[in-house]
Amino acid sequence: MSRTQPVPVLTIDGPSGSGKGTISRLVAERLGWRLLDSGALYRAIGYAAGAEGLDLSDAEAVTRCARTTKIRFQAAADGGDTRVIVNGHDATDELRTETAGAAASAIASIPSVRQALVDLQLGFRKAPGLVADGRDMGTVIFPDAPFKVFLTASAAERAKRRYKQLKEKGLNVTLGVLQREIEARDERDASRAVAPLRPADDAVVVDTTGMPIEAVVAKVFAVVRP
Repeated sequence: MSRTQPVPVLTIDGPSGSGKGTISRLVAERLGWRLLDSGALYRAIGYAAGAEGLDLSDAEAVTRCARTTKIRFQAAADGGDTRVIVNGHDATDELRTETAGAAASAIASIPSVRQALVDLQLGFRKAPGLVADGRDMGTVIFPDAPFKVFLTASAAERAKRRYKQLKEKGLNVTLGVLQREIEARDERDASRAVAPLRPADDAVVVDTTGMPIEAVVAKVFAVVRP
């Protein structure tokens, strides 16, 4: 009986604003692999819970929401960012806000919510390969992944990136407030009991502070390249 090789996975973990979303999309496109934006899943559940008026500290209600919410990714017609459809509604723009990010971080600390999303995430592992973008892809979801990267950057740099993104979307944001929110989220994510944010022991850590996108892509490709 022949043994089949497991579908290869590249995990790209890191804190908010480290560039993992952009880098993951570019690398997945160039490799021709599938893409999993795990952060969008948590943001989508947070959005759905908010739409239902749920208390995010109500673990039972939010877990039920995680099990019943329908989420799908849809390629943008103009070649732009992938659209995220939540219960039939294109919630892509709402999911990019700091409010959605804070909600995602809050519900990600609930063990039963994380478990409800594990099978969904594992289902993305299909040929020819998968680029998995998140916070615990290399440590919890795909610990056997042959390729692992952890992207990071200073809080000040990440705040500037988010500020630029949100300003371009016409949102009224303040740089100082964004940086404080990012630092608070870092502390919350790193100190939580369940799947804390940290590099996998076998991950290549890349500090993207001051680095152009193509330089980061090149460093990630160096990890995947035989």
